[in-house]
Amino acid sequence: MARRSFWKGYLKLSLVTCPVAMAPATSDNEKVRFHTLNRQTGHRVVSRYVDAASGQPVEDDDQAKGYEHGEDNYVLIEDEDLNAVSLDSTRTIDIEQFVPAASIGWLWYDKPHFLTPDDTVGEEAFAVIREAMAATGMVGISRLVLYRRERAVMLEPRERGIVLWTLRYGDEVRDPAAYFASIRENGADPAAMKLVKVLIAERTSEWDPAMVEDPVQDRLLEIIAAKKKGRKRPAKAKAAEPERPGNVVNIMDALRRSIAAESGNKRR
Repeated sequence: MARRSFWKGYLKLSLVTCPVAMAPATSDNEKVRFHTLNRQTGHRVVSRYVDAASGQPVEDDDQAKGYEHGEDNYVLIEDEDLNAVSLDSTRTIDIEQFVPAASIGWLWYDKPHFLTPDDTVGEEAFAVIREAMAATGMVGISRLVLYRRERAVMLEPRERGIVLWTLRYGDEVRDPAAYFASIRENGADPAAMKLVKVLIAERTSEWDPAMVEDPVQDRLLEIIAAKKKGRKRPAKAKAAEPERPGNVVNIMDALRRSIAAESGNKRR
């Protein structure tokens, strides 16, 4: 399948510039989607914006953005106000600085995109920027308008291309200390650690995309296929009831039984 880009522009580092194309690295196009229907007529239901007080529909030209600063009090924000604070150029990825790749925690990563050179003339400049980042262990930081918002982005060398990650805004990332600080700092029992490492070794395998398949999606497709043919939907599989642990758990005993079970499963 030919690659398709949803954005084209320029990658710029100081005086070095090359044309690039970008496409999302992930897709949800294959997901089962539903429309809301009128059960009586089978027609689709459409949504409309209405005035919260009068209940009357509001036309597109009359819809505006507002920032709430008190109960039922809003500051009206016009498109001109938003344009005044946006980037001058929305088509240039100007790498402003570099940071060590390992210094950006995964919590900041938002959405990945594949960045590729858009013509053969610019491939050399693209390759030099990519290889220099890979050799130094650095990633580039820039800003870009994507999905109608200005975003900080990170450029990470990957194979023969670059992965451009949009980064989460500072107010979107919560401090893990607020959640983990109350957990006691008890050191793990060395004997228990040894047994858990055995379990890890027993369950270690190579990564396979099949590990993240969506069983609900598969079941939905079965139901849709059955309904198309006028058949009843397949019976729902019953999930096994989870075993209730006792009030007192001897972790060493549980680990030994786990290892014995894992070894038995492998032999079978």
